[in-house]
Amino acid sequence: MWGRVKRGSLLGFAVLIAAWGQKGAWTHYGADASGTRYSALRQITPENISRLQVRWIYHTRALEPKSPSNEKAAFEATPILVNGLLYLSTPFDQVIALNPETGEELWRFDPQIDRSKNYSEVTSRGVAAWRGRIFVGTIDARLIALDGKTGKPCSDFGRDGHVDLTDGIRVRDRGDYQVTSAPTIAGNLVIIGSSIGDNRAVDVEQGVVRAYDASNGKLRWTWDPISWAANTTPRTGAANAWSTLAVDEQRHLVYVPTGSASPDFYGGLRPGDNRWANSVLALDANTGEMVWGFQVVHHDLWDYDVASQPSLFTWGTTPAIAISTKMGHLFVLNRVTGKPLLPVEERKVPKSDVPLEETSATQPFPLNDALVPARLTAADAWGATEADRKWCEDRIKALRNAGIFTPPSLEGSIAFPGNIGGVNWGSAAVDSARGILVANTNRLATTLRLIPRDQYVSESTKARQNRVAGEFGRQTGAPFAIYRESLLSPHRLPCNAPPWGTVTAIDLKSGKKLWDTPLGSLIPGKAYGSINLGGPIIAGDVVFTAAAMDTFLRAFDLQSGREIWRGELPASAQATPMTYISGGKQFVVVCAGGHAKLGTKMGDAVVAFTLP
Repeated sequence: MWGRVKRGSLLGFAVLIAAWGQKGAWTHYGADASGTRYSALRQITPENISRLQVRWIYHTRALEPKSPSNEKAAFEATPILVNGLLYLSTPFDQVIALNPETGEELWRFDPQIDRSKNYSEVTSRGVAAWRGRIFVGTIDARLIALDGKTGKPCSDFGRDGHVDLTDGIRVRDRGDYQVTSAPTIAGNLVIIGSSIGDNRAVDVEQGVVRAYDASNGKLRWTWDPISWAANTTPRTGAANAWSTLAVDEQRHLVYVPTGSASPDFYGGLRPGDNRWANSVLALDANTGEMVWGFQVVHHDLWDYDVASQPSLFTWGTTPAIAISTKMGHLFVLNRVTGKPLLPVEERKVPKSDVPLEETSATQPFPLNDALVPARLTAADAWGATEADRKWCEDRIKALRNAGIFTPPSLEGSIAFPGNIGGVNWGSAAVDSARGILVANTNRLATTLRLIPRDQYVSESTKARQNRVAGEFGRQTGAPFAIYRESLLSPHRLPCNAPPWGTVTAIDLKSGKKLWDTPLGSLIPGKAYGSINLGGPIIAGDVVFTAAAMDTFLRAFDLQSGREIWRGELPASAQATPMTYISGGKQFVVVCAGGHAKLGTKMGDAVVAFTLP
């Protein structure tokens, strides 16, 4: 488990640190504690970006040796730059320190993840830094503290450098209780949520958020999004914060995005709004006490987690928070009070016809422009051929389809957008001075069909013979299992018209959409957009993003949304880039290692671009 330092690599370490200033730093997963994904660096401009070229490529070797876990691996990391070193994590939680100018490996730490086990997710989106220490959460549920200079575990933190995050958790399936996002630093605390496998059962692990003393690993506070009555048997779980938290360092507030309560697609055993699942909460960072909460979905039945890191910015003179969602809704709130700055109204939504299910009568809708469309009708059916279009039209007509928040049903319902979003964990980038938010979006419909318990085994067994079948979720303990699949034509293209993935900009003051540009393409040569995972960043007047299923890092003009550059990568990059300045040059770095579950081109590269 000890970090390995490359011989001779630290000779210039002191020089690197001495030469480094705070200007151009990208010190957090989301650039800063506020999660803005914004840099003021302007060396790379729309005028000179055509000259951008590869400066160095580093290979992590993370997929060696081959293992069954590689079939789920996704290189989703965003590096951080602290004290003159570039730090990143691999899908198997190896932490690596690089020279930011050359890409030379300085040290690496391997937590020795057991690759023979079945994990729900095999990814790590990043690390956090505090006073010379680097923290990483692992897919086997550990919080590890490393010496930033050597990569060796900090022996005075927890037990020999790590804390077992399963302590105090009723773990049902060890491989389904994990950490996949970067920890969060607030003062002298390291705060961490969890990733909990979906669709397994009614009674799953608690979605607690915990704060540990960053110096010694002692537990300081715990917050559970679900309030449990004394002496009761819980009939739900999760509502976990699996994405990245944001921090208002001045006000000592930490903002927590939460996911859905279990089971994801049937709520008959968890009546009510299920607060505080599907919410953003402001907690006192010192105590864990809740200051305010805002729920974006009541009684979730669609797996509409708050997947995005909240974005903190200034709305005029008001401290604000932007919440981008899987539904494509964008909520803008006062981050001190939790009250909407852009209007929100409760609207009536369709009722469930499933026995014992009690849907919420209303859902919150922001009145500003949505990031994506929220309705797919038979008239909207699309196909690469007329036969495909007609097949999609008939399929849409056959499903329950009353617009967004149509509940899952026994005959099958359409969820549009589907559970991939809208906006997923790639989150949004915010230029606070100009009041512009930019997000990558998906536009893909999903079908949801509940399966009576006594039919689940036969249906799921039969589906194993079908290679293009969707996903079954057993939802053990509920009267219904779930079957979900993307709404695709016989040619395996979406039944809704393109674009299927975009980069979208919103004016945060007015809530109006500024521009909407296709991101990548599922069909080469067509501006149809691509399903994507990963987010954008804003650097001066340029938006950088990868995320699409092809193998390019792209740049867009912030003002117009026009694609102005693309650079080819060794593999797909389902990750968010970052930028910094070193040696007088602005670097743009992205992890390009693919995403096994999406079926994109796999690899292990970290790629840096600069001007000549």
